[in-house]
Amino acid sequence: MTKLIAAGVAGVATAFGAVAAAPAQAAPPQRVTVDCRTYSGVEVCGGLTLDAKQKQCVRQAVDQGMSERRAEVECSR
Repeated sequence: MTKLIAAGVAGVATAFGAVAAAPAQAAPPQRVTVDCRTYSGVEVCGGLTLDAKQKQCVRQAVDQGMSERRAEVECSR
């Protein structure tokens, strides 16, 4: 999933020294990428907070050859 963020208003000085609001020039939208992963039908986006038992599960799964990212998801259920 990608979220787009854009917008803004810039100040413009007039001949009399006053500042007026003017629309900002069109800048390309910034892309924000969310770290999502899905394993065994479980989707997780962003970081996970694991308790001690879940962290132990991750270590054991990684020792057995599973990727750490997948082990985090599998052990977080």
